[in-house]
Amino acid sequence: MTPAFISGLLLGLSLIVAIGAQNAFVLRQGLTGRFVLPVALVSALLDATLIVLGVAGLGALLESVPFLLGLVRWLGAGYLVWFGIASLRRARSDQSMSVSGSDPATLTSVVLSTVTFSLLNPHVYLDTVVFLGALAAQFGDSRWWFALGACLASTVWFFSLAYGAKALSRYVTQPRFWKILDTTIAVFMFALAIGLVFAPLGG
Repeated sequence: MTPAFISGLLLGLSLIVAIGAQNAFVLRQGLTGRFVLPVALVSALLDATLIVLGVAGLGALLESVPFLLGLVRWLGAGYLVWFGIASLRRARSDQSMSVSGSDPATLTSVVLSTVTFSLLNPHVYLDTVVFLGALAAQFGDSRWWFALGACLASTVWFFSLAYGAKALSRYVTQPRFWKILDTTIAVFMFALAIGLVFAPLGG
């Protein structure tokens, strides 16, 4: 596995596991056991599509304007640090993930709900299209390995969350579970920020 692939995988996982409406919906469907495959599949495909669009578009732009790579390096590192600090703040709170609520009754309504939770969240565009797309450009010709790692992270996460919901049900509603998870995410974010600052541009 290339460093670009590993970075994409770790960063993709770190960004996607934060508590949010999409994860809560996928988890809730997993707990009910209804339409689990469509929910996980649609969520993963939408995420992968956004990642590919970001890598393709921003990668080409940053290659055509080389000086932007330096700017992206520092903006990316700053975002990683900010996300890490936000994760530490969440770790100090008593948050948990609510899995209550009624689930859609038909396949069509499930798919529409999945698309809604996936795309009507402004942070998903910042994380996938803008942020991951820009960071991928740091790896030059290896940026598609980075994209593959990030896409794999999304796929593994959504399918694990959907199909592992039953096993996780006793933990996800406990604040301690999210304290440990958010602290781990923060450590990854800070480490990736340091790596981004000292890594050579392109390559």
